[in-house]
Amino acid sequence: MIRKILGIALILVVLPQTAIARDQINIVGSSTVYPFAIVVAEKFGKTTDHKTPKIETTGSGGGMKLFCAGVGAQHPDFTNSSRAIKKSEIKNCNKNGVGDITEVKVGYDGIVVANSKSAKRYAIDTMDLYLALAKEIPNPDGSETFITNPNKTWKDVNPNLPAIKIEVLGPPPTSGTRDAFSELALEKGGCKKIKWIEALKKKNKQEYKAKCHTTREDGHFIESGENDNLMVQKLVSNPNALAIFGFSFLDQNADKVQGAIINGVEPSFENIANGQYSISRPLFFYIKNAHVGVIPGMLEYVEEFLSDQASGEDGYLGEKGLISMPNEERSKLNPKVLSLSLIVGEESPSKLNEK
Repeated sequence: MIRKILGIALILVVLPQTAIARDQINIVGSSTVYPFAIVVAEKFGKTTDHKTPKIETTGSGGGMKLFCAGVGAQHPDFTNSSRAIKKSEIKNCNKNGVGDITEVKVGYDGIVVANSKSAKRYAIDTMDLYLALAKEIPNPDGSETFITNPNKTWKDVNPNLPAIKIEVLGPPPTSGTRDAFSELALEKGGCKKIKWIEALKKKNKQEYKAKCHTTREDGHFIESGENDNLMVQKLVSNPNALAIFGFSFLDQNADKVQGAIINGVEPSFENIANGQYSISRPLFFYIKNAHVGVIPGMLEYVEEFLSDQASGEDGYLGEKGLISMPNEERSKLNPKVLSLSLIVGEESPSKLNEK
């Protein structure tokens, strides 16, 4: 009898934690992808026999940390992300036994710099953003050195801009929006346009990234958490402030806020879709393959998200601000996703980022 009890105990220890299944999908991650995911989740809950998935906004980085913590009912099934998964995150997943992860590209989004509609609309360049928000900027004496950012007003940055204090609300370091903004606006739109800084990348990649991705900490750039709706409210109450968030939130709050014209191009569906708007990026979510078939409804949720009626050219997610992938790209990627064969790793369809 004791031997039988010990045998049962051993089986319980050896069985993966996924053997104890939940009956509700658990999703974490990006606040940018959240508005799209919640609409799909609600539709999924109403049109299938499955419960509406539980979705938590933790930021892309925070979501990856939770997602990669392990396999089992206490760990998320999906994580939303406004950037591609990093190599370091894949290593962390592997270390914790997560195994295969399928990447799902759902469409595109622009990153806007918005202000209240009660104020004048800004027209700025990415170089202006770099000189306004980077912690250190090039020394104006031409010595090819950096100085602590001295600019207090937008006029200090560019004489054509107003003499209004630089006050920009932005997402925290755990946000994929923050990562993408640093890469597309500060680095690509600022650092790479200055030859001696671009040359620094070959000499010292770590120093280059620190100089080109680090935002100032003197009160001119204000980390405002993952709640983009709260940032919209702050803009309404402070017409001098600007904020950085995804185009979908601009689209949903077009009666309250307006997006700055960047490099001569306004943020719009058309300009983001055709690549003219420079601060734009793809959006993703990631599937924990080990949970598929254990947590009910996971593939059905993916099917709903990728359906023509949801993320297609005329899908209902377009009303929420999602820029659909071209049909050719959708027809190429989506079948691989649904067969769980688009596994992240060295051959991932995305260019993986080093930590």
